[in-house]
Amino acid sequence: MKEKDYLKSVIHHYRISDVAPYINWIYFFHAWSFPLKYASIANIHGCDACRASWLSNFSEAERPRAAEAMKLQNDASRMLAKLDAYYEIGAIFRLFNSNADNDDIIVGKTRLPMLRQQIPNSNGHCLCLSDFIRPLDTQEHDQIGIFATSVNAKTENLYAEDTYNRMLVQTLADRLAEAAAECLHREVRTEIWGYAHDEKLSIDELHHEKFRGIRPAVGYPCLPDLSLNFLLDELLDFSQIGIRLTEHGMMRPHASVSGLMLSHPQSCYFAVGTIDEIQLADYAKRRGMPPTELRTYLMRNLG
Repeated sequence: MKEKDYLKSVIHHYRISDVAPYINWIYFFHAWSFPLKYASIANIHGCDACRASWLSNFSEAERPRAAEAMKLQNDASRMLAKLDAYYEIGAIFRLFNSNADNDDIIVGKTRLPMLRQQIPNSNGHCLCLSDFIRPLDTQEHDQIGIFATSVNAKTENLYAEDTYNRMLVQTLADRLAEAAAECLHREVRTEIWGYAHDEKLSIDELHHEKFRGIRPAVGYPCLPDLSLNFLLDELLDFSQIGIRLTEHGMMRPHASVSGLMLSHPQSCYFAVGTIDEIQLADYAKRRGMPPTELRTYLMRNLG
């Protein structure tokens, strides 16, 4: 990828302490099989009185589980402080000219095939991510962002003989990769791309997606094909932040996120859902891959 092929490019190496405020703790506690209501401990001040007050809101039957959530939050906070002293989170972003050609998104000189819903949504539309990019026949460029984030690979080898702390690091690393994407997305919207330069949102508002635009990651329901990682790697060069791809398009380190950033005011997330053999064949042709090979990437969408 030559510099002239993209409009802007940034690489960050975030400190964990800078990204930690963006963690969505709901998903962290979900990974540990805690119901949603227990995740609220993450919003409680660390003083003993505040925590005791939080605990008192639960019934006697629920308090043992709430106490477990409190201990897990304490352990997570201490672990984040330990990791912050030694490890960073890599992030890369590039801004490209783009256009939509039916269900494809043209990014620079690369064509990214997208999948369209076959069952209309509640508004009666069958959505595709290309719907949120200016069509090619307008003869006017739109723009699109491509990004990736990854937690230092060395964290995967920590606490090999300690099951609890190893899982704690892994679940935190997954959340940190997403948190870095959230942090990067805010910077992209307000500064790098700047289409929402006057945005002033709280972390809670970010988690509730009050901002303009979306950042669908590879593997999301609207972008289910992991093989797209090979195309994104060509556009970004994942190795610049320590990411490598397996033969099946999985990212290593596991705590990594890649995807698109779209600015259209009406852009939204959706699930492609089930596709039929006709769409599979069409997508395979646009993707330049045999349908049999793509089946392994789209099993969840093939009914």
